[in-house]
Amino acid sequence: MSQRRPSVGLGGKPIGADSPLFGGETVRHAPDPEPAPPTGFDPANDALAAPQAPIGAGNGLRALEDELGPEALRELLPAAELERDVDDWGRSERVVAALDPLLNFYYRYWFRVEAEGVENVPADGGALLVGNHSGALPPDGPMIMQAIRNEHVAARPLYMLGEHWFKGFPGLGAFAAKMGVVPAHPANAQRLLAEERRLALVFPEGQKGTSKVLWQRYRLRRFGRGGFVRTALRARVPIVPIALVGGEEAMPIFAHIRSLQRMTGLLYAPLTAATYLPAKFRIRFLEPIDIGSLPEDTVDDAAAVQTISENIRARIQIALDEMLAERQSVWMG
Repeated sequence: MSQRRPSVGLGGKPIGADSPLFGGETVRHAPDPEPAPPTGFDPANDALAAPQAPIGAGNGLRALEDELGPEALRELLPAAELERDVDDWGRSERVVAALDPLLNFYYRYWFRVEAEGVENVPADGGALLVGNHSGALPPDGPMIMQAIRNEHVAARPLYMLGEHWFKGFPGLGAFAAKMGVVPAHPANAQRLLAEERRLALVFPEGQKGTSKVLWQRYRLRRFGRGGFVRTALRARVPIVPIALVGGEEAMPIFAHIRSLQRMTGLLYAPLTAATYLPAKFRIRFLEPIDIGSLPEDTVDDAAAVQTISENIRARIQIALDEMLAERQSVWMG
């Protein structure tokens, strides 16, 4: 007696009484899936995310740090080579020095920058500088860099944690790196601040700060979700708030051309001045906030992080309001 073959439809699936819906045997028409890959590394994750090794006695970076201490680990980093033109971040002292006359022209004669409280920037050790952002093509970062370069007793290099959008423009990414712009990634910030003990500048308003129109000037946008606070907490470095007046008028945005923005795919297409206007700049470095004195588990407390972020934002806003009240003229100060 011949064995009965199940009835199948055009798609290869059982039909009628042989269908699984009516109690028929389930027939697989596809090969069994490949076995799951071993845990530890997911190729779909960010390329910068390393596999998490189990942490035990003498195993893992955290255990090594507990055993040796952060100072011993820091000694394993390559020493700074002063004779090198380009450091590990791509910053070129030769390029910075070559642009120094141009930047000093804007600093001393065009914007006539007055820097207050520059001594609040630590002379050594890591520190995160946090400022308000302004202008269609913001000049605030370079002017803060020149204030430290010209007025600070240590004249320390300043690295700027910037957005990733500039990487898509030919030549701009390389030039930004030579000026000390580092992509804003937690791993980069941790090495800059905690391991290499450098100065880093961040603008928590981001693109929202530079896209403000003229009538919205000096009204701080939201400082995100406190990512810069977590950065300082993990690195155990102080935060130095900065208030800058003059940047909103140096290259003001009168309106946004939405149609041009959609056509070009730019972040924004502003109607603005063709060049920087000679607005008077004032930069006030406020007293540093000792983040390192807070408990280490504060970094995992979202409410505490947001509270610290809002307090820093409020301090900068109060300083801006005071400086604007003292200002007699946009152009003369």
